[in-house]
Amino acid sequence: MNLEGEKMPTPPLDMDWSPSGASLLASRTHNPIRTVVEGCKLKPCPGKPMIALSLGDPTVFGNLNPHEEVICNVIESLKSSKFNGYGPSTGLEEARIAVADYSSTKNVQYNSKDIILTNGSSAAIDYCITCLANPGQNILIPFPGFPLYRTLAESLGIKTKPYNLMPTKSWVIDLNHLRSQIDENTVAILINNPSNPCGSVFSYQHLKDILQIARTHHLPIIADEIYENMVFRGQEFFPIADLSEDVPILTCSGLSKRFLVPGWRVGWIKIHDPIGVFTEIRKGLVSISQKTLGCSTIIQGALPRILTGVPQAYFDGVMDTIEKTAKLAHSLINEVKGLYPIMPQGAMYMMVMNGFYF
Repeated sequence: MNLEGEKMPTPPLDMDWSPSGASLLASRTHNPIRTVVEGCKLKPCPGKPMIALSLGDPTVFGNLNPHEEVICNVIESLKSSKFNGYGPSTGLEEARIAVADYSSTKNVQYNSKDIILTNGSSAAIDYCITCLANPGQNILIPFPGFPLYRTLAESLGIKTKPYNLMPTKSWVIDLNHLRSQIDENTVAILINNPSNPCGSVFSYQHLKDILQIARTHHLPIIADEIYENMVFRGQEFFPIADLSEDVPILTCSGLSKRFLVPGWRVGWIKIHDPIGVFTEIRKGLVSISQKTLGCSTIIQGALPRILTGVPQAYFDGVMDTIEKTAKLAHSLINEVKGLYPIMPQGAMYMMVMNGFYF
């Protein structure tokens, strides 16, 4: 009906609609884990509750909770009314400084310009892949690995080439296979340490060997370190940027796993550019971040206190719980004929194999 109250003519049913389908990006996007988990309505035993073992969400069962200090920090940020508006696309300056300070070591000193805040670490990985690769080029990703890597890349027309992890060697990278996967269209190597879904933790020397391959082929590294420092007793986590004197690295991390708040959606990219070759990449990451307005400003406002206010004893307690659970699961699954669980070294996952691999 128009403004004068006259009834508008009905368009013919055979009217040609355009566009008639989803975009190429939409049609190429498929997240297999989310498709299965969100579409799973089966009730094989209605009398018993389903135990969800499919997602790395530490909040599911309610036995792992964020530290009280973290909750108080967010309440304070909310009540201050200072963080209700839009923030810079790359994140509030004070929040970026806090991440830089939290991430700096004796070998690598970050500052705020090296940090880009994102809507969770998955967005950080998305930004890095989008910035480093063009359609038709490829990135190397671990196998077994987090399915989202492939989802993000292939939706953009970027190819993925898997390199093998070795189950009989605690899931370290098969370096010879990694080398063999590199071709003229390879633009980056993506590594995940500690690993989802293998629970592996790479040694200092193994990371140095990976860096040597990247150096030889002049390939930057995307490092998914969302499980940083989440390792079991006797293991040590080494940020790969700490070991690199000449390989540029984009490290992706965030609050979700270590601080047990995946739904808060606060992640970040750390830019390590020891030889100054990432000038255009820095600009590109900023440009990509401007497509959205970043992550929650309420959480950003609390970030400086969150990253400094949680005692180490809390993190130790969380990892003790996860390790005890892993050992229990390993012992029980190991009793099942035909299944071979591989004891993880960290993170929140355990791979269970069949006899084909052994």
